[in-house]
Amino acid sequence: MNNKKEREELHKVIWKAATDFVHGGKVAAWDFKEYFLGIMFYRFISENIEHYVDENQHKAGLLDFSYRNISDEEALFGKTQILDEKGLFILPSELFCNVRKNAKNNDNLNVIISNVFDNIEASARGTSSENDVKGLFDSVDVNNNKLGETVIERNENLSKLLEVIGELPLGDYKSNTIDLFGDAYEYLMSMYASSAGKKGGEFFTPQEVGELLAKIVIDDKNSINKVYDPCCGSGGLLLKFSKILGKEKIKDGFYGQEINLTTYNLCRINMFLHDINYNKFDIARGDTLTDPKHWNDEPFDAIVSNPPYSIPWAGKSNPLFINDERFAPAGILAPESKADLAFTMHMLSWLSPTGTAAIVEFPGILYRTNEKGEPGIRKYLIENNYIDTIIQLPANLFFGPTIATCILVLKKNKKDNSILFIDASNEFVKNGKKNKLTDENISNILKYYKLRTNIDGISKLVSINDILTDETYNLSVSTYVESIKVTEKIDLTSLNEEILKVVTEENELRNKIDDLISRYKEN
Repeated sequence: MNNKKEREELHKVIWKAATDFVHGGKVAAWDFKEYFLGIMFYRFISENIEHYVDENQHKAGLLDFSYRNISDEEALFGKTQILDEKGLFILPSELFCNVRKNAKNNDNLNVIISNVFDNIEASARGTSSENDVKGLFDSVDVNNNKLGETVIERNENLSKLLEVIGELPLGDYKSNTIDLFGDAYEYLMSMYASSAGKKGGEFFTPQEVGELLAKIVIDDKNSINKVYDPCCGSGGLLLKFSKILGKEKIKDGFYGQEINLTTYNLCRINMFLHDINYNKFDIARGDTLTDPKHWNDEPFDAIVSNPPYSIPWAGKSNPLFINDERFAPAGILAPESKADLAFTMHMLSWLSPTGTAAIVEFPGILYRTNEKGEPGIRKYLIENNYIDTIIQLPANLFFGPTIATCILVLKKNKKDNSILFIDASNEFVKNGKKNKLTDENISNILKYYKLRTNIDGISKLVSINDILTDETYNLSVSTYVESIKVTEKIDLTSLNEEILKVVTEENELRNKIDDLISRYKEN
């Protein structure tokens, strides 16, 4: 079976499970996602550890060895080695396959699974992986009424989830032709986000937008030192680098911060499900603007982000910020009502001298002025030649906002004193109610980005000196790129034929109505 068919089969099974549980009234949509992902993660780490131990024993000549079949006591002899390598430990009796085997008729299933999750988390305590594993199962409360009103109902639903997830066509762990666990995660997340509107958009950026951001940052590089997202949500933007380059080409790992507890846990689960080892990622929880967690890890060569649009922050009400080394260089703070440029300054500060940042931004940052009518931080970014490119994206790409966002590309090592403006607002196809970037659209945008030249109706390379002549320092793409109106060619012959057909059908319908009225009057 090829990659496309494997994915289609996998998505079909997940869709059916969601339909059975959500539309069948067993579990609410958000809760289904939590339980499904949590138990799928349980299956993944079980198979990951099982494969690791079996492979080592087979290499040692024990060809019939099977970790799932040995005693818990025997398994404990290898606990330290497994923890060092995988960051967590699971007893053979607590592996997904063995719990699933007896789940259907087990009256204590909820207790058993709860204990298994507690034991997995406890196995990492006091080790270097403790922070990466702690709380990963917090959202999978198997004793919560969300899973069923009674213990019997909860156990029935748990048993069905174990069965459905156990039957997912994820293939043999060691011979997957695609990243099936990661793909299942992304499909479920996109499925939820598309139905959750604004709420879904808070933690999930469409994969094709993430691919564009990553490819802009990667450019012609074959490897990246480390990648950072200060508003990482469920981690999709970070993991795009792994998909494009290969995880071994991200030398020093993946770094991110997320303020929301649920999405923070989802991000760490996402790392594991994409087989990123615990010692290759550092995902922290907290407010990036007021309490950044990676001071000892910056600067970063690659930064990608889709920060929240125009949210309030402390700003000048906190007297410490004007002297914060991230914000101080501009000599002014982002307004308290709109934190967009505060996130931008944070990322610029943590960008390495040879790095690139690609940020999805609310378009207001390109033209808004402060209460004094001044461009503020925008002026600082332009005068210091930090803005490399501004890309106008199509409207309605994201699951929440329908506005046309833009991509701001920042660099500290530019080779010219110009800003490239790209109008990519027509680079999309319709996908249901939303717009979508295709592979061709992404390829086109990247081509314009790399050419860095003037193309009528598409791109314009503008000298900073020309921009400085505008006292508002306006950076709207439409100011510099004159859009070309695309007019659809109309086949007049076909159109006349369609009109004639409609008129004929209308006349026939009128005749039938007149005939019915006439008969009615006669009676």
